[in-house]
Parts: sequence; C-alpha cells; structure tokens
Amino acid sequence: MFDAAGDQAPVRDVVDTALGRRERHDPVLPGTGGPAGNALLTAWLGLFLLVLFFAEGLTLLDVRGLISWHVALGALLVPPAVAKTATTGWRMVRYYAGHAGYRLAGPPPLVLRMLGPLVVVTTLALLGSGVALVLLGQDTSRQAVVDVLGLRVDWVGLHKGVFFVWFAVMAAHVLGRALPALRLVVRRHQVPGTVRRVTALVLSLVLAGTAAVWLVGLEGSWREGRFGDDDREHAGTSRTH
Repeated sequence: MFDAAGDQAPVRDVVDTALGRRERHDPVLPGTGGPAGNALLTAWLGLFLLVLFFAEGLTLLDVRGLISWHVALGALLVPPAVAKTATTGWRMVRYYAGHAGYRLAGPPPLVLRMLGPLVVVTTLALLGSGVALVLLGQDTSRQAVVDVLGLRVDWVGLHKGVFFVWFAVMAAHVLGRALPALRLVVRRHQVPGTVRRVTALVLSLVLAGTAAVWLVGLEGSWREGRFGDDDREHAGTSRTH
C-alpha cells in the first residue's frame, strides 16, 4: 500500500478508485455470480439510495410543509440501506474467512475501508432515530435523552446531530464510490445470479413501500405542524386574540 511517496499512497488509491483509473477485479463465479454479483447488487442498491437520499434532502427545504414526504422517503430508505449493509457485510465476512474469490478480488482502498463502518453506523443511526421520532410522536420526542451538567439533548436534537455527522461521512463516501458504481451498473455484464439480484431488489422495494405507508399513517402529531416551543407559544398567543 505504501511506496516511496509515503503516506500519499492511500490518498492516491482513493482518488484513482473514485475516478475509475483503478478497478478491483471481481471474479465471476457460478450461481450467485460470486464477488462480481455481490459488487453489482451493491452498486444497484447504492445508486438507488443516492437518489432517495437526494429526494429526502429536498424535503428539508420545507420540512414542515413536506413532513409526510419526509417521513415516507425516510421509510423508503430503510430496507435498501439494510440490504446494502448486508451485501457489504457479506463481502467482508467472505474476504476475512478466506474465500478464494473474495481474496482474489482484494479489499477496497484503505481510506474507503476505514470509512465504511462509519457510513454504516451513521446511516443506520440517522434512519433509526428518524423512525423513532415517528413512533414516539412529537411530544415524547421533545423529552430529554441526555440531561447532564446543563447539556440537554432530546430525540429531535439527536436526529439533527446525527444528520450532520452522517452528511460529512456520506459526502466522502459518495465522492469515492458513486462513479465506480455507475460505471459498474451501465456496463454490459454476463454475471450469473441476475434473478436472485432482481428478486432481492424487488423484495427491498416492497418492504420499503410497506414501511412508508405504515409510518406515514403514524406521523399525525408531526403533520399538525407543532414543531417546537416557539410554534406552541405562537399558537397559544393567537388563541388569546
């Protein structure tokens, strides 16, 4: 990994990977497609998540007015995010278990390998805290999760804090992975296991749609527009006039 350039080698590996100048050789195996099939499914899921996250970000422009869309898109994100975590986790397990195909393909660049766990943890924390907000309701979500030495953080504040950490991590991840994933998907492939991969994607979409319908039906207290103490005080003042 390191050469005469010293610690510049890991950075160069990431840049070369991000720009498509360095590609990992994924062996094609019978049945599921092996590493090549795993990489293709991961790329599909990653690009699908990228589109959904972009749409979710647009709802932040008016989260009060678009709260139902915000909840629905957040719910749609959960199943494919879990599926992508499973595909990358499977690849890691197979690599460290010594499977010949995955060992031949090798690991991703060091920087991306270190970034991966942060992507998984922050993504699941962001989506999980968002689901928790809907399930708890607005009033309960305003109760403190942490209240120590003057530091008070409620569920809403926790969700917002996780978002900023996630955004920084995800920005780096997208820069390193988006172009290689797009090139992998648009390239013509002869990789076994297409039916299994399509089935996994369809199942993910069905679960995503079910989750979206379910959570939108539960977000009534948020849809009422009471987004904070200022709003409640304003509403109370309005009633006195």
